[in-house]
Amino acid sequence: MVRGKTQMKRIENATSRQVTFSKRRNGLLKKAFELSVLCDAEVALIVFSPRGRLYEFTSSSILETIERYRSHTRINNTPTTSESVENTQLKEEAENMMKKIDLLETSKRKLLGEGLGSCSIDELQKIEQQLERSISKIRAKKTQVFREQIEQLKEKEKTLVAENAMLAEKYGNYSSQEATKDQRENIVEAETYADQSSPSSDVETELFIGLPETRTRRISPKV
Repeated sequence: MVRGKTQMKRIENATSRQVTFSKRRNGLLKKAFELSVLCDAEVALIVFSPRGRLYEFTSSSILETIERYRSHTRINNTPTTSESVENTQLKEEAENMMKKIDLLETSKRKLLGEGLGSCSIDELQKIEQQLERSISKIRAKKTQVFREQIEQLKEKEKTLVAENAMLAEKYGNYSSQEATKDQRENIVEAETYADQSSPSSDVETELFIGLPETRTRRISPKV
């Protein structure tokens, strides 16, 4: 029967957990013994059960093995000469950086007008000169920014003027076309009105202009 793979997690059942501990403990001690005999290795094994009971195995003296382990650990943890020199340089650089930061903080406070009571006349004059140079740089930068903004506004003005001229030209062409159209419509309306109001030359009338003629009626004699 094929044995299933055991999941690596805590066994919840106390009885099963104790049985598994006993089996694997014995197997671990057996492997440690085989390793020390077959390979001539110095092996020390310490195991505490869940109830606090001690189980151990050592190929020689467990105290000697532990002391050997401590000595080996101290040797490996001791830095070499090059590492020690590098650490010393890093510490010196860190200290120098801290001193520079302190100087910069002090100078900053003095420029803000703080802690000037302990300053001498020379120091105050240097601070004043530094502030004047800073103000000059700030004014020059402000003037440059203003000039750049003015140039940008001029360019924008040119663009708007060009757009305005183009729109005016389009509006002028449209107005002239509308005016021509209105004139044509007025002329057509006038001609139509004139045709409707003028009398036709072919109309016959009974009016007579001139001197009245004497009209006599001849009476035929009676027979």
